[in-house]
Amino acid sequence: MLAADHGAKLIAGGQSLIPVLAFRLAAPSLLVDLRRLPDLGKITIDADGVGLGATVRWRDIEDEPQLASAQPLLQAAVGHVAHYQIRNRGTVGGSLAHADPAAELPGIAVTCEGQITVVGSAGWRRIPASEFFTAPLTTELHSDEIITELRLPPWPVARRWGFEEFALRQGNFALAGIALYYDEDEQGRARNAHVGVIACAAVRIAWCRSKLRSTGGRSTSKRWRICMPTRSTAAHWLQPWSSAHCAQQRRDGVRDAVLFHRQR
Repeated sequence: MLAADHGAKLIAGGQSLIPVLAFRLAAPSLLVDLRRLPDLGKITIDADGVGLGATVRWRDIEDEPQLASAQPLLQAAVGHVAHYQIRNRGTVGGSLAHADPAAELPGIAVTCEGQITVVGSAGWRRIPASEFFTAPLTTELHSDEIITELRLPPWPVARRWGFEEFALRQGNFALAGIALYYDEDEQGRARNAHVGVIACAAVRIAWCRSKLRSTGGRSTSKRWRICMPTRSTAAHWLQPWSSAHCAQQRRDGVRDAVLFHRQR
């Protein structure tokens, strides 16, 4: 492929690549435009979940009415991406390949256990998003591969979720962000809880799940952690910790943070 043989760079929206070129962080001899590949610009919604082609733009995600129920967390996160002009050109594949830890989509991809499909000279492969991002601005993508699709699992209708992001000004890079969701069992207890942290690599936060319901609230003694391992710069799902371990973390100076959900 041109990318491997001639040091070419792929471009679709250019919202990640052009700043890199402007800062002289890359100087490719050739640019390959992907915008005229129609199969990469499709959004598919079916029983297997949501598929986002590599050249799907943020505006396409915002304007797709079915995503309001099929993947509301994704749609909420995309609303925080930069400014309208950038959302009108920036693409799914570019954000994933760039792997900026302050970007919303990598965080959503890992939090929601997404799968990233890539194609190269050796064929195609599907990589779990939790394994795709290896370090800031670094991924498992080979030099002769391109991203073709991000696949997100089905979204239950009754799922509870929330997304919050903090930036100095609307449209600026995120200083911190969090995406979360959980389901409920027949007794109203939370299960399948996932929390993703954006723009906070190497930060550990102990979270005490003290009041997950908006009214009345059934509390439990379980404590959870948000963990940012070195292989995942965007997010990681919750894992249970013992109360004794959390107490030790507090003694070590890690503060508890209580997060409240929103039903959209």
